[in-house]
Amino acid sequence: MIIKNLGKNFFINSSLVLIIFLLDRISKIHVINLDEKFFGSEIFSSKYLNIILIWNEGIAFGLFSSSHENWYNFLTLIIVFTALIILIMSIKQHGVQRYFLLIVFGGALGNLYDRIFFKAVPDFIDLHVGNFHWFIFNIADIFITFGVIMLILWEILPLNRNYEKK
Repeated sequence: MIIKNLGKNFFINSSLVLIIFLLDRISKIHVINLDEKFFGSEIFSSKYLNIILIWNEGIAFGLFSSSHENWYNFLTLIIVFTALIILIMSIKQHGVQRYFLLIVFGGALGNLYDRIFFKAVPDFIDLHVGNFHWFIFNIADIFITFGVIMLILWEILPLNRNYEKK
């Protein structure tokens, strides 16, 4: 019954989430190993990109970082509920919106895994121009951002109206 509710494309849907989760895990494991090998110094440095490991205990962009365990657990609980809502929404959606939600869910699952098992999320991609550095992020963040942007564009651009009429 549950698999029937997930849709005819259960294998494709779950594979998308699994691929995103695995890409995120593999990249984080690789960077953590490189960080240990180079004793915490910059792993890679160029004119516009640095790879350097930081542990984010907050939410997006390090917001709400705190040393209080109760606050951290509360944030993690909110993230779990948010991920479950996204999963439920993806089950109820049809078409391309389902895939955008699954992309967000896959990224959220990757970061949630780290929050639960490491008590922090490893971020390592540092884009910069000169001395201006963007927030350091990871592969899961890229998928979350891409999925959210695509959902927003899908709602505001007239393309979705033509798609839904067919």
